[in-house]
Amino acid sequence: MTRISIFTFVCFIFFTGARAQEALTPYVNPLIGSAGHGHVFVGANVPFGAAQLGPVNIFEGWDWCSGYNYSSNTIIGFAHTHLSGTGIGDLNDIVIMPGTGAPVLEKGTKENPHQGYLSTFSHANEVVRPGYYKVLLDKYNIQAELTTTARVGLHQYTFKKPYETPHILVDLIEGIGWDAPVEAYIRQVDDKTLVGYRFSKGWSSDQRQYFAIKLSHPVTSVALYDSAVAAGTQTETKGKRIQAILNFRDIPGDVLKIKVGLSPVSFENALQNIELELPGWDFAATAKAADTQWNTELSKVRIKGTEETKKVFYTALYHTMIAPSLFNDANGDYRGTDKKVYTKAPFTNYTTFSLWDTYRAYHPLYTLVHGDRVPDIINSFLAIYQQQGKLPVWHLMGSETNTMLGYHAVPVIVDAYLKGYRGFDVNLAYEAVKQSAMQKTEGINYVQKLRYIPADSMVESVAKGLEYAIDDACIARMAQALGKKEDYEYYSRRAKLYSQYFDPKTRFMRGKLSNGQWRTPFDPVASKHREDDYAEGNAWQYTWLVSHDAPGLIKLFGSREAFLSKLDSLFTIDSDLGHGSSPDISGLIGQYAHGNEPGHHTTYLYAYAGVPYKTAPLIRKITSTFYTSKPDGLAGNEDVGQMSAWYVLSALGFYSVNPADGQYIFGSPLIDHAVIQTSGKPFTIDVTNNSAENIYIQKMELNGKAYTKSYIRHTDITAGGTLKIYMGKTPSKWGTGKKDLPQ
Repeated sequence: MTRISIFTFVCFIFFTGARAQEALTPYVNPLIGSAGHGHVFVGANVPFGAAQLGPVNIFEGWDWCSGYNYSSNTIIGFAHTHLSGTGIGDLNDIVIMPGTGAPVLEKGTKENPHQGYLSTFSHANEVVRPGYYKVLLDKYNIQAELTTTARVGLHQYTFKKPYETPHILVDLIEGIGWDAPVEAYIRQVDDKTLVGYRFSKGWSSDQRQYFAIKLSHPVTSVALYDSAVAAGTQTETKGKRIQAILNFRDIPGDVLKIKVGLSPVSFENALQNIELELPGWDFAATAKAADTQWNTELSKVRIKGTEETKKVFYTALYHTMIAPSLFNDANGDYRGTDKKVYTKAPFTNYTTFSLWDTYRAYHPLYTLVHGDRVPDIINSFLAIYQQQGKLPVWHLMGSETNTMLGYHAVPVIVDAYLKGYRGFDVNLAYEAVKQSAMQKTEGINYVQKLRYIPADSMVESVAKGLEYAIDDACIARMAQALGKKEDYEYYSRRAKLYSQYFDPKTRFMRGKLSNGQWRTPFDPVASKHREDDYAEGNAWQYTWLVSHDAPGLIKLFGSREAFLSKLDSLFTIDSDLGHGSSPDISGLIGQYAHGNEPGHHTTYLYAYAGVPYKTAPLIRKITSTFYTSKPDGLAGNEDVGQMSAWYVLSALGFYSVNPADGQYIFGSPLIDHAVIQTSGKPFTIDVTNNSAENIYIQKMELNGKAYTKSYIRHTDITAGGTLKIYMGKTPSKWGTGKKDLPQ
């Protein structure tokens, strides 16, 4: 090899390696989904961090569930806890607002912003990227910058000259949505340190948030208030509506930094979290470290594709890592659901489990790329089970909200177990999943007798019955794997109860009364009425919710052709939902509603009927219409990562229809190339001839051999290797053979 060719070769290797290590955070735009009904968190955090530090707008209704909506131009402060993509508002604890001039205790209103401490802002002066947030507060001409570690929020406020006397408002009143303070406490320890707590009641019925504040410059005085009345002492106060004004004579260098440590246990632990995670004051280094953490996590999936695809993909992947969030201290301590303190726990405790949403794709995605966290998530579930007597339903900050339906911690546990994850007590896990199915509430008592849930016994009977069947199928699979034959047979029968809701005459899942008659009148389009048999949906959307037994669902229709005819109709009939429809039902293609989770698997059902190519145009329409790089780039609530998990998997070319069978059904990949750092070995996907026109899979090769199945197993992916996918403009016969249907 000549010197020139050697030099060329070395340069090629260098630049190829440089591209392989390309930073991925520049592709993330945290503002995607912040407008409309996306409800995403906007601010600074690290992956899975407890500290989620971001701006809070004046609350204007449902679309401010996270505390921020892109349509706003007001900021009342920067809070340290947020939700992302939920349909209910809570948190926004420990609000800090910098100001100048005479302190004001009232926040003001959107109509009269100058009457309070709130400030307007412009998006032109706002910068948001993973781990960093910056904005200019118009009222005070203060530049606010935020970053975090896992449990500590770091503020940096630059006061632009000339400015009046500076101060900081610490507001323990403000929450968001349903949240309200029950008791709050604050104490000045010294001229640079304050500690306290905020107990509140909201969606989280008994939240206890402890904090510690460290200042880069000493205060000249602290004024404490309870319900806007000055406290009798100037060193500490306790009450329901607590605020503090931290006064400064001036700010040396015009820059004030504030560290706020969080803890679910005590303010002593909050102080220790600061000491362990952020002992210094280097804001730039902290923001860089946050960026590095995000890059590390995002690098678990490296893709090639169009710039738009990369922006949407990496923002979606980012959104899947805001929750679950840490709910323990750096020393391992956490507060349980029973409100007892558990010290030095042998696992990482998590919170924020939106399981009705996330069991469908978000948790299967975790088994692919976040295998290191899966056992701790299961251990968090089992701790909750031991503390509250049942597995989490929708768990938030040490409280069970009991929101939505089903016992969907079950598929998460079973999926992890069947995929070979351990590091948790398997016997306890099996005890817990069985206990979930043997509760006596919400119609489960009917299911235990192998009966349908009568529509005149409770609302949402169809939705509950169908969701329970999915969970019961998972229990049956775990029982089979553990050699528990009797349990396997019992739960398998329960898993088939979905058929009791199917009306062969109308070919819809319908509410059935105690006397065995179908509820009438029946309108399959109606999505909200007085006696609702569905949950945030209608008969058109719920008829397909048999993700654990698609072949069985096809049989109910009487023939493959009848099934396909009805499924085709779902995407073509009138999208009008009628009066009083739920705002959760959005992202409509016909009656298919992508903005809500029960239908997320539906487009992939075509593979079970031997026509996988019918999925392709729907995937492309959904991804191009309902996922964009604009602030309103989500069709509905992000729902703590599920909406984004659907996109991540679908962009890679497949989706977890059955949440616990270890199979992913192929659709139409959006990427040209991907390397997935799985929980096993790296898995490469190469897509040839991919374009907006070439949407149909023509053929595949797995590790050099022809691959004709319309699905791929989890074990095939985690074993590592290369999948080559060849695309074309027209449907092909790939994946249509009987032996190629999902098992």
